[in-house]
Amino acid sequence: MNEQLSDRINNLPTSATLAMAAKTRELREQGKDIIGLSLGEPDFNTPDFVKDAAIQAINDNYNSYTPVDGYVELKDAVIHKFKRDNNLTYDRSQIVVSTGAKQSIANVAMVLLNKGDECILPAPYWVSYSAIVELAEGVPVEVAAGVEQNFKITAEQLRAAITPKTKMILYSSPNNPSGSVFSQKELEAFAEVLKDYPDIIVVSDEIYEHINYGSGHVSMAAIEGMYDRTVTINGVSKAFAMTGWRVGYMGGPSWIARACNKMQGQITSGTNCIAQRACITALEAPVSKIQYMIDAFAERRTLILKLLSEMEGFVTDEPEGAFYVFPDVSAFFGREIKGHKIYNAEAFSLFLLEEALVATVSGESFGAPNCIRMSYAASTEQITEAMKRIKDAIS
Repeated sequence: MNEQLSDRINNLPTSATLAMAAKTRELREQGKDIIGLSLGEPDFNTPDFVKDAAIQAINDNYNSYTPVDGYVELKDAVIHKFKRDNNLTYDRSQIVVSTGAKQSIANVAMVLLNKGDECILPAPYWVSYSAIVELAEGVPVEVAAGVEQNFKITAEQLRAAITPKTKMILYSSPNNPSGSVFSQKELEAFAEVLKDYPDIIVVSDEIYEHINYGSGHVSMAAIEGMYDRTVTINGVSKAFAMTGWRVGYMGGPSWIARACNKMQGQITSGTNCIAQRACITALEAPVSKIQYMIDAFAERRTLILKLLSEMEGFVTDEPEGAFYVFPDVSAFFGREIKGHKIYNAEAFSLFLLEEALVATVSGESFGAPNCIRMSYAASTEQITEAMKRIKDAIS
């Protein structure tokens, strides 16, 4: 019946991470012991102080429709967070709260891109970026950086990718899937390039901001000359282990925020009332309240990098943020291992799932076809066992 569906949905790719998660669930239902390193989801519970705030909101009878762009109190908490953590000063007219950071990104793409407008995606990039751009009838333009560049494009690469059709640049730092972090010097170099192209809007996805291992976080909007042309995306999913609560937000020029509010009003309207009340408490809390999670991720990063270094064929860098490693596995391409022909990263990822019972994600959908993504948002026991299984499978 696909001929009755729109071209829009027929041409839309399935999210690679969600597809692998579904395959993992299917195998588990068959009784197979799968270790999941595919989803970008903290394995911690939401902190009790946040849960208590949600319970209080229920008891206080928060059950009505919320303002499309978020409760005033939550917008004020977002403003406080931006000032405290990013040295960014916004007012309420510049903030829009959405059902997850993904919706925030989609809103911006929908209100900025016309048919044929180009959006530069430094690759590797989060799987949904290109699909969101295409849904907005824009053209994703990939600019690739491999492991030898720590998965970070240069200012020269950025300049070379800009054309008269370039309308937007969309990137994440810390990066999903690589964990790389753009430094202040690197962002300043991008800003220097963009001085020559004043109409290009930058969308900076900073959802992994607090999961940082010492390099420090810098917001593009805080770079000289970039405040009025940058949309900063963030949320509570990763740092506060609140993936299922679905709350994200944007800060940026008020004319873009108004347009996003208008768009959201016709799609989902306001975000869940209970989740919003809980997020006020989360954002007002000092970052020290979640430091235990960041410390645990740092230990796991050390562990998984050590175990990968003991296996031939995995080429890694040392990610500075997020909770992923993104090894180049092209050394395995063209080989046959235990009856599995490894044509590409997707075939290798499928081999690991079927032979080692470890779920990873191919880098193809991230714009990096030589790599696979492994999440270390899992216990040290699971990581150790997963690496043992992989080592046995490839030996």
